[in-house]
Amino acid sequence: MRRSTLPSIALLLSLLALAGTAAAQQLTVSAAASLNQAFTALAPAFEAAHPGARLQFNFAASGMLLQQIARGAPVDVLATADAHTMNQAQAQGLVAAGQARAFASNSLVLVVPAASRLRPRTLADLAQPAYQRIAIGLPASVPVGRYTQSVLEAAGHWQAVQPKMIGAQNVRQALDYVARGEVDAGFVYATDAALLPDKVQVALRVATPQPVLYPVAPVSASAQPALARQFADWLLTPPAQAVLARHGFGAP
Repeated sequence: MRRSTLPSIALLLSLLALAGTAAAQQLTVSAAASLNQAFTALAPAFEAAHPGARLQFNFAASGMLLQQIARGAPVDVLATADAHTMNQAQAQGLVAAGQARAFASNSLVLVVPAASRLRPRTLADLAQPAYQRIAIGLPASVPVGRYTQSVLEAAGHWQAVQPKMIGAQNVRQALDYVARGEVDAGFVYATDAALLPDKVQVALRVATPQPVLYPVAPVSASAQPALARQFADWLLTPPAQAVLARHGFGAP
């Protein structure tokens, strides 16, 4: 009787060990706020392709994510909305040099509240007195804000628009300001504008001096380095790209 029990105990211990290993495969991904819906939607496919892996997301402005990692936040993967933030992460040694790669693209748009009668036809219209409050991501920490500033500076309108700026902590906050009618207009990504078609309307599609690209890289201090690399690589596979496309993102 004892001999027949021993293999069962050994099997039970083995299963428990495997369960503990699976539970330890949690991957924390810090991603730009504009990736919220897309990343949440693609998580089940990644987890199905990597048994035992579980994704946990932290969405915020790219600059805020960088600060969190620099302060020691336990993060495995960083996905930002611009190359500038990722370059800073590389310069600080937070991600390994040469491992960042672009996996998606987006575009900048100017939106207005759906009920508004104001419809700017050009960026120059924003200098008119009718436009008193304009939502713009804070350029120091929010990529959409940097893209916006670069566009307005290139067009010679930044000095006129800056005093009207209502700073947003991330692109979704800028979108909310417009959707609630708290501002006359706001700059967001096309993917964000598409989330609230009944509350905001796209007035202008804005060409940016630099393409809006999203890079991803494993974090140097990741507790799951192999899995972190697998997630970064997986974002460029057809299944992941298909999910991103359904949420309005373009190919890198």
